[in-house]
Amino acid sequence: MGRKRRGRPVDGILVLDKPAGRSSNGALQVARAIYNAAKAGHTGSLDPLATGVLPVCFGEATKFSQYLLDADKAYDATVTLGITTATGDAEGEVTSERDASAITEQAVRDAAAAFVGTIEQIPSMYSALKKDGKPLYELARQGIEVEREARRITIYSLEITAFRSGVKAEVDVSVRCSKGTYIRSLAEDLGQALGCGGHITMLRRTAAGPFTLAQSKNLEELQVLRDRSDFDGLDALLLPIDLALPQMTILELGDTAGYYLMQGQAVQVPNAPTEGLVGLKLNTGQFVGVGEILSDGRVAPRRLVSNMRQ
Repeated sequence: MGRKRRGRPVDGILVLDKPAGRSSNGALQVARAIYNAAKAGHTGSLDPLATGVLPVCFGEATKFSQYLLDADKAYDATVTLGITTATGDAEGEVTSERDASAITEQAVRDAAAAFVGTIEQIPSMYSALKKDGKPLYELARQGIEVEREARRITIYSLEITAFRSGVKAEVDVSVRCSKGTYIRSLAEDLGQALGCGGHITMLRRTAAGPFTLAQSKNLEELQVLRDRSDFDGLDALLLPIDLALPQMTILELGDTAGYYLMQGQAVQVPNAPTEGLVGLKLNTGQFVGVGEILSDGRVAPRRLVSNMRQ
């Protein structure tokens, strides 16, 4: 018999504004404790240096967090030119220094333009990617470097929002990108293209899939509600589970189709796509999970919520 989870049965998505200096898992655990939630998970790590949008899934929402990993992201960042570090950010040991005072704003804009579109990017050794089951950053901290395959990513836009010239010039950028993009690697590549090196000194995620900073809450705001034991207020901040499926068509099931699908059977749904995964709702608006279009056009259940609280 499995051990019963401790905590409240909370379901939904919290858009957390992760503070600097905490790991994503550390911020998640604080949020989970504030909510006294039985189950929680986040949807992709932010570096301790980074702040901003970190969707936290509670309860049944954790079943669908994988789909947010595939979502596009947006970041604001500051790149300091003239200095490279072992980690590609301000927390790493300085590995080289060059005078960047000759770099102009136009040179930065010209170099940045080459990164817009679909490109190949080699992930940092300080990323959370795994090699033989071990995160690369653990190997890097042991002084071990392994070969990494370049990954195809898309930079939808790379806007230069400010430029401050000097021996250690600074560039503020706003980036919209596909999943799997490492902004620290982008900063290193930009510095290399300019011939002076570079690293990240500020990184703030402004969007992850459909979630934005405007929807986010910080830990201090959440703690105020917890100090009042205002769990209703905390729960009111949670967003619906189906928002974790930003790239899926959402189908509405009639009463009969909904009943049989919830029993694990494939059903016919009018106006369904011809292939792929779809989100599923009852005609009451109740989200019930994710289905897959079969070759005969029916919709088969693939991942369903196990309760009807959401």
